[in-house]
Order: sequence, then C-alpha cells, then structure tokens
Amino acid sequence: MTIDLSNFKWINPPKKFDLTKNSLTIHTDPVTDFWQRTYYNFQHDNAHSFVADFTEKEFSFTVKTGWKPSKLFDQCGIVMYQDSDNWFKASVEFENESFSRMGSVVTNLGYSDWATTNIDSKLNERWYRLSRRGQDFCIEQSLDGTDFKQMRIFHIHAPLNEVRIGVYACSPLESSMPAIFTDFHFVVFLGKDGNRING
Repeated sequence: MTIDLSNFKWINPPKKFDLTKNSLTIHTDPVTDFWQRTYYNFQHDNAHSFVADFTEKEFSFTVKTGWKPSKLFDQCGIVMYQDSDNWFKASVEFENESFSRMGSVVTNLGYSDWATTNIDSKLNERWYRLSRRGQDFCIEQSLDGTDFKQMRIFHIHAPLNEVRIGVYACSPLESSMPAIFTDFHFVVFLGKDGNRING
C-alpha cells in the first residue's frame, strides 16, 4: 500500500525541504552525517531523517530515491533509526564524477560498520527495499523498482518492538544538495510463509 507521509516525523530536520502528499525533497544542511566510532574514531548523529513507526514484525518498506550530489560524501538513501547507538542506513555516497559508493551501514550497540561497492556516478535514481523479520532485516536495491538485488542481511541486537524506518540524506562536508524521495510503499507479511496481507 502507498504510505501516508503525514504519519512521518523528523529526526534532525533540514532548514529547507519540500513535502507533498506523495513525495519529499530534502535540501541537505552542511556538515551532517550518521556514524558511530568504528575505525574513524568520531561520532556523527545529525543526518536529516524522515521516519515513521512500524509495529509489524514481518513487512517490507520500499522507496525510490533521486539526488544531485555536489561534493564528496553527499548521501541519499533509506534509514532505520532507533537511537544514536542502534540504526541502519543504505545509500549511495558520492565520490567523484566517475564513481560513487553504494553501501550500507549497520550500527549495533554504538559501533558502525560499512559495506560498499563502487557504482557509476551517473546512476542518480535507485529504489531500496528494507524487509523486517523480527530482529532480522534484508536490504535490497533496484534500478527500475522491479528487479531487486540483495545488498545484505543483518541483525539488530537491541530489543525491537516498533521500528522507525524512512529516508535520510546528508552532506558531511561544507555542501548542500537536493535529495528526492517518491514511491513510498509498505507491505505486511503474514507469518513465515511470506504471504502478503496488503500492498
């Protein structure tokens, strides 16, 4: 089913954004990011996130993203944010005009990891699908919204009842860019047989 964006709320709202019934454009503030401790020994917790609470234990959330990066490390993607020490993000991070890094970060108990692969920087639209199975999640990505490729399966260690899932964008350096989100969809599954309830 299509998601009602009026049920979403901001974590670290940007100074400028455009919200309609079916779409969101974030204009990122400079020096914004999500990361916790690992390898780089810094903590950033101010990326712009637009999320809603979901209590279902078995579901998939899908969204289309588009962006126009302007500087190194600009990001646009999907997020699950419980608190500063427990969250997940998947996105494309701009590197240069030739390639960008499509990746995912899982942060458990205050420590982030990062798995990446290089992609063509000209690919500026992408769909993400995040599926929940209790404490476990699967993230997939697609160039056309139909043919999805698995990125990773992961586990969140902190106990989860409801989860806060949505979209995010940020510009870790002194830059700003527009990040566009459309085609928000939510599908609930019944039990472990994978049968759809709606969507």
